[in-house]
This record gives sequence, structure tokens and C-alpha cells, in this order.
Amino acid sequence: MKKLEFLLPAGNLEKLKYAFAYWADAVYAGVPMFSLRARENQFSWETLEEWVKYAHERWKKIYFTANIYAHNFKIKPFMEAFKKMEELKPDAYIMSDPGLIYLVRKQFPTAEVHLSVQANNTNWAQVKFWQEIGIKRVILSREISLREITEIHRECPEMELEFFVHGAICMAYSGRCLLSNYMAWRDPNQWTCAHSCRWEYKVYKNEVTNEDLYDSTGRPTNYLPIEGEYYLEEKERKWDFLPVDEDEFGTYIMNSRDLCLIDYIKELKEAGIISFKVEWRSKTINYLAWVWRAYRKAINAVEAGKEYDAKELSKELFAISNRWYIPGFITWDLKEKSIYYDKNSELKEEDFVWIIRDYDSTKKMALIQVKNRIDLWQTLRLVSPILDYEFKLEKIIDPAWELKTEAHGWSFDVRINLDQNPGEYAILRRRI
Repeated sequence: MKKLEFLLPAGNLEKLKYAFAYWADAVYAGVPMFSLRARENQFSWETLEEWVKYAHERWKKIYFTANIYAHNFKIKPFMEAFKKMEELKPDAYIMSDPGLIYLVRKQFPTAEVHLSVQANNTNWAQVKFWQEIGIKRVILSREISLREITEIHRECPEMELEFFVHGAICMAYSGRCLLSNYMAWRDPNQWTCAHSCRWEYKVYKNEVTNEDLYDSTGRPTNYLPIEGEYYLEEKERKWDFLPVDEDEFGTYIMNSRDLCLIDYIKELKEAGIISFKVEWRSKTINYLAWVWRAYRKAINAVEAGKEYDAKELSKELFAISNRWYIPGFITWDLKEKSIYYDKNSELKEEDFVWIIRDYDSTKKMALIQVKNRIDLWQTLRLVSPILDYEFKLEKIIDPAWELKTEAHGWSFDVRINLDQNPGEYAILRRRI
């Protein structure tokens, strides 16, 4: 069994640094133009080169995500861009398009390719096929059970297997969805998902009147619904109507709960998973650091052959924004538990307030980047890769060295009292 890998997202340079600070073994970063999540990717060719070097200097790995499904006109620019990628020397490429993989394996036979979750690998026969093509690792579909993972590993013992353990679940097959295409003209399979499944909608039965013929500015509507039919209207897109069908089970608005497999790390290891992957490049530093801390503790324990307290680690995961958690499809018994029906919002027990940017050990003061409002005398929780403790906020000093009773988000940096040096990558939180 290979050493277990903890694989984290790097949506930008700061998150890449935090990922390694919070004990990632490897990160994945989207390449410009050829990653399905291009809207969430802030890397350029120049910064990719810099951060491949940053990762390798720390004996860490970095994988380039280049997992678009290409139309004809993108094949040539992709292969030209791949030459650039090879010059940067990442540790592997995460790809999904069979045609592009074929061309890469033919022209760059030494390049290590990992098959993206977007390829929907759900059985051992698929894995054997990709193994013969020369794929080094397969990222298995989220839509399979623990029993199926075990069987895939038994049939393909030499293939490296990777699995998502935390993050959003798309209401389609591993993200291959067209809802955003219809609702916002943004194709999730061509970089630009608008997350239409999470919008707030109004459901109504239409009765056509003269008022329905025009919008609030007096312009004719682009689409007139038929009298008597049911429709969805998203609150930010008035007069964009989506017909709704209802069956004997009712009508559902799609809003999946979040994936959380903190309880199943040992079982996944025994099933053959060697790389544990966290999703969500677009989340905040606070969110990612909190998730990373919890899963690193679990993975370390499992690798050492020890037990870990999943219930206690779950408390950390509920402290951050979430839509409640489910174990995905690995148990095959989700039913009504899969959807968060109440409303399209997030649940959390703590707020992210500040990032510590510098520390003066002489004055015992920390320079703080303010993210959300905080008031004097509140109790804060400091978390870093090595520290976790609470303290009372006794001083807030603005850039003019004047005492303040509060600090507001995104206004200016402040200094606060802090008895010990928190080191790099420390964040501050408060309980709600």
C-alpha cells in the first residue's frame, strides 16, 4: 500500500500556500482556458511556473487540472498549451477528454495523466481500459458505493485510486449538468457553471393578464408562459420562466447537501483509496483551513493504524458554512436525506473574522486583516497549523494608533493584543 495522499485545491496563490501550511501532500491547480472551473481559477502561465517551483522546493506535488471536454476548435490550442505545461514540469495532469488523452499519450508518452472525476468512472472494466491506455491514477466517480470501490481495487490492484471526501455535490453526474446552460447561458462543461441549482426560485401557476405582457420597465417580455401551467421564476431574473412538471412524488428544487466522509477514512483506505481529495477552490481561506485540519487529523490517524474521534472532528466541520452533510453515495441509502429542502442557505456555528498578517513580539501585538466586524471584549478563537486556543480581545488599534471599540470588515488593518506569536497562516474566529 502506498503512502496516503492528502490532496487539496489551490484556487489562487494564497490558497496554495495555505494548503501546504495545513499539511497537504499535493495540490491541484487549474490551467488557464482548459480547466472546467476556469471562472474559479486565478492562475496564469507565469504564476503556475512560480508555484510549481514553490511546491517542489517543499517536496510537495502539484497537479495541473486540464479536464475540459474539447470541441474541435480547442484541440489545436490545447496541444500547443500542453507543450507549455510540460516545460513547467508538474507532477501529473488531471484530464477527462478521451481524445485529448489519446493525443497527449501519443505525443508526450512520459507525461503522467490522472483521469478526472468528470470521466465518470463507475466500474472496474472502465478502470482496466484506462490502465491499458497508460493512465496512472483514476479519480473515481462520486456516484459509487464503498462496496464498488473495493471491487474496483480488487480487479485493478495496480491502479492508483483517488476519491473526493468533502465538498459540494452537483445534482448531475459528477458535474456534467446543463441546468446552468439553460438558465444562465453558462455551460458547466465549458468552464462557467452559474450554480443555477442553488438559486432562489418562486413557483406559481400562471394566469395571463395584461400586466404579464410587459416587465417593470414597460418592455415586452421575451417569453410568455401559458395560462394554467406551473413555472419557476428566479428572483434575480424576472421574466425568465422555467416550466415545472410534477409527478406523484411532488416537485423538487435541486439543492444537494454537502459531501462529508470524515467518518469513512479508514473504510476508504481499506477499500483501496490512496488519495483523499477535497473539493471547492472558490471557498475562503477560513473554510479551507478548517476542512483541511479535520481531514489531516483523520488521515494521519488511519495511516498510523490508530482510531480517531470522527464525532469531534465533525464539530469542526459544522463550525464552518455548510448545507448539512451526507456521506454521498457510498452507503446507497440517502433517499430524502440527500436534499436540503428548507432553504438555499448555509449553516455554521462560527464566523471567520480576521487573518493575522504580522506579529510584533516586543509589543505583543498582531497586525490583522479585518474580514468581518468584531467588537472589543469579545472572545476570539485563534487557529493555525500548530495552535488552537481562545482569548479575550482587549485592544483594537487603528492605523493612526488610536484605540477603537470595534473594527468593521474590509475597512482597514488593525492591531490587537496577542500574548504569543501565532506563526504564519493563523486565522481568527468567533462563535455565533
